Amino acid sequence: MEEFEVSTSKHQEFIDITPRVQGMVLKSKIKEGICLIFIPHTTAGITINENADPSVQRDILYGLDHFVPKRGFEHSEGNSPAHIKSSLIGSSLSVIIENGSLKLGTWQGIYFCEFDGPRKRNVWVKILKA
Repeated sequence: MEEFEVSTSKHQEFIDITPRVQGMVLKSKIKEGICLIFIPHTTAGITINENADPSVQRDILYGLDHFVPKRGFEHSEGNSPAHIKSSLIGSSLSVIIENGSLKLGTWQGIYFCEFDGPRKRNVWVKILKA
């Protein structure tokens, strides 16, 4: 397993980590396999979504705020919405490796999702040979 750090600068944001993960795949020299990506945090997540238009990430954050408003929660730290958003988005992904490259759609990118920043976060990556 390898890992890298992501520094977030906003309370909520999506950060494209596709180039970093792809670099790890290239470094592994594995041509066919699976890339597992895990976020070891309860107020952050990971998703695959459009990487051509940045308004998509803003719209997702806006939509999540609509579904998870900041009121009526009991958790003493005051970050219950971040925990809920993390659970909705998820903490892990599996991406196929084909011909030594992540097998993503034309408009897809891998995004680290911050819901309780700014913070320093970790991303864990495991690359498995098929």
